Amino acid sequence: MFYAMWLEGQLLWNMPLLACLICLAAIYVYVTASYTNIKFYQKQPLLYFLSLGIMYLTFGSPFETISHLSFSLHMLQMSILYFIISPLFVLGIPDALIQSLREHSLTKRVSKYVLPSKAALYAFGAMFLMYHFPIVLTSLAQTSIVHNGYLFVLLLLSFRMWQPITVPDPKKEHSHEQNKRYLFLSGLVIMPACLLFIITAFIGGMNNPLLSELTANLCISPSQLSQLSSLDILPSTFNTRLDQMFAGILMLGMHKFGVVLTVRLGRKTKSGAVAGGVD
Repeated sequence: MFYAMWLEGQLLWNMPLLACLICLAAIYVYVTASYTNIKFYQKQPLLYFLSLGIMYLTFGSPFETISHLSFSLHMLQMSILYFIISPLFVLGIPDALIQSLREHSLTKRVSKYVLPSKAALYAFGAMFLMYHFPIVLTSLAQTSIVHNGYLFVLLLLSFRMWQPITVPDPKKEHSHEQNKRYLFLSGLVIMPACLLFIITAFIGGMNNPLLSELTANLCISPSQLSQLSSLDILPSTFNTRLDQMFAGILMLGMHKFGVVLTVRLGRKTKSGAVAGGVD
């Protein structure tokens, strides 16, 4: 199939990323074995290793290249990172380590400069929305370092915005209604970025700069890409309104799935504690 030939040489597994994730796993094993009594077959270690595995399959496998082919695939990739991997990663850290970090003097000094969870949620929502503006996405896609740096900042903010669910502060007790309001607020903050895709699709759609970057690396001109698409050699999801509309709906669904999954896993791994501690 010509489609497979077109991407031949691009569908590679990312070995440097695998090495980094193995280092993270090794550090986790050492620290957990040295400072806690937790067994590695228990839920928290399994969630941690699961998050690393999903990370590699999402960003280290050929899916990383394939995700550039359409908005829906790329937004699926981002949704997995910020709504699935991020909370699983933090849920996998043993409670004893988290409590030790909170009581450490350095952590207390640094925490003064860390955004509260609600502020991080608003910042994430604003940056997530800006990322989907065509002019911003096009500018970021031109430089991989800047693009990856932007996504990394979003990842750091996502860790903080999930904190009330993944790492509730025992010193801050909040009612179930307050926690429900926070979860509802998180959905509202994410919604504008999703609606932007849907509205843009109705207006007329926009080009996919990530696909343009990929075709540039493959030395394929836009005219050649159009010719290939017209011959039905490439998938029909390229730059279509339906693709963008589905991308917006997909993000909404993935966020909802992430919330439900994180709340349920958080209650189980935290010994039945209700997710709370909203700043």
